Amino acid sequence: MIAFIPKPSSHNTVPYPDQVGTEQVEALFGAVRLSVLAAALLSVMLASAVHRLGYLDPLKGLCWVAYISSCAASHIALSWFYRRSKSTRGQWRFWANWFTAISLAEGFGWGWATIGLAAGANFEVECLPVIATLGLAAGSIPAFSPSLPAFLALFVPATLPYAIASFASDNEVQRITAPMAFLYIGVVGGLGLLSNRSLRQRIDLKIRTEELAINLRRQKDIAEEANLAKSSFLAAASHDLRQPIHALSLFVGALRQIPMPENAGRLLEQIDASTNAMDSLFSTLLDISRLDAGVMTVHRRPFAINPVLERVCFGFAGEAAAKNLTLTYVPCSAIVDSDPTLIERIARNLVANAVRYTDSGRIVVGCRRREGSIAMQVWDTGRGIPHDKQERVFLEYYQLGKSERDREKGLGLGLAIVRRLTDLLDCKLALWSRPGSGSCFEVSIACAKSGVIPVETPDDELVSTPTTGLVVVVDDEQAIRAGMSSLLTGWGHEVVAVGSVDEAIRLLSSYTVRPDLIICDFRLRDGENGMEAIDLLRAEYNEDIPAMLITGDMAVGRLLDAKTRGVVLLYKPVPNGKLRAAITNLIATRIAGPLPQ
Repeated sequence: MIAFIPKPSSHNTVPYPDQVGTEQVEALFGAVRLSVLAAALLSVMLASAVHRLGYLDPLKGLCWVAYISSCAASHIALSWFYRRSKSTRGQWRFWANWFTAISLAEGFGWGWATIGLAAGANFEVECLPVIATLGLAAGSIPAFSPSLPAFLALFVPATLPYAIASFASDNEVQRITAPMAFLYIGVVGGLGLLSNRSLRQRIDLKIRTEELAINLRRQKDIAEEANLAKSSFLAAASHDLRQPIHALSLFVGALRQIPMPENAGRLLEQIDASTNAMDSLFSTLLDISRLDAGVMTVHRRPFAINPVLERVCFGFAGEAAAKNLTLTYVPCSAIVDSDPTLIERIARNLVANAVRYTDSGRIVVGCRRREGSIAMQVWDTGRGIPHDKQERVFLEYYQLGKSERDREKGLGLGLAIVRRLTDLLDCKLALWSRPGSGSCFEVSIACAKSGVIPVETPDDELVSTPTTGLVVVVDDEQAIRAGMSSLLTGWGHEVVAVGSVDEAIRLLSSYTVRPDLIICDFRLRDGENGMEAIDLLRAEYNEDIPAMLITGDMAVGRLLDAKTRGVVLLYKPVPNGKLRAAITNLIATRIAGPLPQ
């Protein structure tokens, strides 16, 4: 079992209260410059107005303006240092305390102005500093309320002196305004508290949202890493996992050439059927892993869709007939542009699904022409799929109507592979179905622009004349060498089966003829690989001996040059019929002449 331990996140290195405090200080310094500059300008205008009315000594007014301006300058300087500090997150209390101290000094300056700036003047003139200060106090809410201590340090000293002094005033009108002043202090102070609470709630929501997003991303990353690790493991380990199946297939093929009693023959048929079923299920599992791991490549080219549908329907004709189903296809002359191998795999999975889940009636495979594309469709008269389950049928290991998987109906991966392959090929996948009436699966494939199929010589074009020769088998697995030797000897070949290229060269030195074919595994011991072994054997004879590379490694990116170097690439487990056809073709090519360069 592989355990995935999440890396510590840099977002969570600061305790939650520090995160809130840091956000508050950031908001505090965000609007302070404009606020304190406006306060300094207001002090100049207020002092000038009272002086013009003849109730303020110039020196007294100048000192007060200088005091308020120095407080504003201190705020601006503190903001400047804060912006250039590299460790603001861990020192938010330091900056908040200094901001509060300056605010307290400024609050005392404005509080003194309400009772001392226009002292001795009539009530109307005395109201000028009061109105200016109360307006400043109310206006400080947006700039100072992010930090409640800073807001109270400015607001209380600025407003409370006038309210207290009004009670002791000889002016009856002023005494009447005292309760109003206290009411003002309570209302505006309450607004400041609400503003601070609202900001804290927004900060709390922001932090929790970020933490939730981080946790979701972390869980998503863990899940993706686990899924990718699983898929990468299966894709990388497929070579080792395919070895015993390949060896078993070779031994079954060798046994078929030995005369045996009828009951033993039936037993061999059952073994062969079980081997083929295991191969099919295992290949399906590895296909889904290769798709998830992103190692399956796409080779697009123009090709005719009709031969693909014909091969697929012919391949399932026997299975459909065994269930008394009518399987037909409608010929189509369209030329499409996609990967023919992957399109055929999609078609096979869709037809296999239709045959598997149709109990009676018919299955029709065909194409409809659309603008710029053709729609490959598979219709059946099967059980149908309820609307609420139509998305689930494309999930891994899901079988409709089965609480447990039915092994006779596969792993429930066929449609999951179809979904991944259509995504890989950028083909649109659609499904129409109604319970009891059947289903229709549709795959849209782009039409080829030229409508002409390039002329190619198939790699598996068979030579009808049986040929035999000296075959060198290089594989580090003893079971594979034994199975291959038995099988090829039964086909009439002379076999040299070895575990390394050095051993092959040593044994071949006693032969007077050159090998007719090299069959080599890709992964060999001691860091060797099959392509290097083939090159060494060819160099030994100074001739391009026909060669076949057999591998269970699905990381095909490293094997793309095999074809360009005249090497046939087959994937384990290789069916005996396909192996014999490839061997016959390659040896016949050697007899006919050297390989083309």
